[in-house]
Amino acid sequence: MSIRIVLVDDQALVRAGFRMVLDAQSDMAVVGEAGDGREALDLLATTPADVVLMDVRMPRMDGVAASEAIGRMAEGPRVIVLTTFDLDEYAHAALRAGASGFLLKDAGPDELLAAIRAVHRGDSVIAPSTTRRLIERFSPHLHPTDAPTPDPTGDPRLAELTPREVEVLTAVARGLTNAEISASLHLAEGTVKTHIGRILAKAQLRDRVHMVLLAHETGLVDVRPRS
Repeated sequence: MSIRIVLVDDQALVRAGFRMVLDAQSDMAVVGEAGDGREALDLLATTPADVVLMDVRMPRMDGVAASEAIGRMAEGPRVIVLTTFDLDEYAHAALRAGASGFLLKDAGPDELLAAIRAVHRGDSVIAPSTTRRLIERFSPHLHPTDAPTPDPTGDPRLAELTPREVEVLTAVARGLTNAEISASLHLAEGTVKTHIGRILAKAQLRDRVHMVLLAHETGLVDVRPRS
C-alpha cells in the first residue's frame, strides 16, 4: 500500500514541485491537493489520506487551524507542517494543535521523503537537535523571559511519571538521541525506547516532538536566552 499524501499550499508551483518528487516514489501517492486549510478539510472529508503536508500561511484557514481540525478527526491523517525560520511564531501553536512535526520548505528531497515515511510509521519528523533549535527560537512563547521558570514538581502532567521517566523526558528535551540517553543514564537502548513509550502513553502525547514541548512548558528544561 502506498502512503497516501495530501498537499496543502496556496502556491500551485510549490504543490507541483512536491508532487513531482512524491509521485516518483514507489511507496507514495499524492491523492489530492488544496490551496488553503478550508479546502483541505473539505477534501479530507471524502478522500482517505495518511499524511498531509501543510503550509502555515494560507488564505481563509491557515495551517494551524487546519491542523487542529484534522487532529479532531477520527483516525485522521498525520500532519507535517511546512515552515521557514521566519515563521517561528506559528511553530508552538501548530504543534499544540496536533501537528506531528516540522519540515523546512527548503529541505532536500531525501529529507522530505524520510520525514513522510517517519510520520507514517508514527514517529516525529524532527530530529532532536533540530527540535531544540526551533524551540530556542520561539521560547518566549513558552514562558516570557521576565516570568519565573515553572516548577515541574507540581505540574499534574508529570504526576504519573516515575523519576526515571522524568530523567528520560528531560534528556529527550535536551536533544539527546536514544543512544545518547542510553549512555548517559546507563540504560539499554531498548529500555530507553520502553520508557519513551510509557511517557507518551501516561502523558497522552502524540510523539517525541510533544515530549520536548511538555518538558519545556513544565520547566524541566529552560531554553530562555542566556543573558
